[in-house]
Amino acid sequence: MEKKRKIVGLCGSLRKDSYNAKLLKEAGSFIPEDIDFEIVGFNDVPVYNGDIDIPEVAERPESVNKFRDALATADAFIISSPEYNFSIPGGLKNAIDWASRGKDAPLMHKPVALIGATQGMWGTVRMQTAFLPVFTFLNMNPVLQPEVLIAQAQNKFDENGNLTDEKTLSLIKRKVENLISASKV
Repeated sequence: MEKKRKIVGLCGSLRKDSYNAKLLKEAGSFIPEDIDFEIVGFNDVPVYNGDIDIPEVAERPESVNKFRDALATADAFIISSPEYNFSIPGGLKNAIDWASRGKDAPLMHKPVALIGATQGMWGTVRMQTAFLPVFTFLNMNPVLQPEVLIAQAQNKFDENGNLTDEKTLSLIKRKVENLISASKV
């Protein structure tokens, strides 16, 4: 029996009512039913410290192992993130640092779609640009088109957390389709 394909989502915001968490769920709604979709959290992953990583220790912290194991099940990734200080949020970058270590790094060589929402005017363009060297180091296959850079997110979601902007929904749908095509998922 053939393994069911899977896309894993990561949210760069840890806020309870995050626009990017809502955006990630919207993206997941465009994934066909024959492909699994799981959003993986990293709230309990400690700050990266080489002294508690392999080979300095025999085993990584349990929360890191759990996070890496969840990522290892993915055929492709969707990352939805805000922009902090013109770059990648520290918590997300830290989680990616843990997932990028070792020969068994679960992000290596996999397709990734990056989307983002912000209340500001630039729509996460700097954060998305900041990810390019990370994707290069990990030899990931970033799906660059179409760009999903949601500015003034507070005006594009309703009170139930649903994205209401039809143009943006169309872009997200195409981005997910392109990710699936790039990953042969």
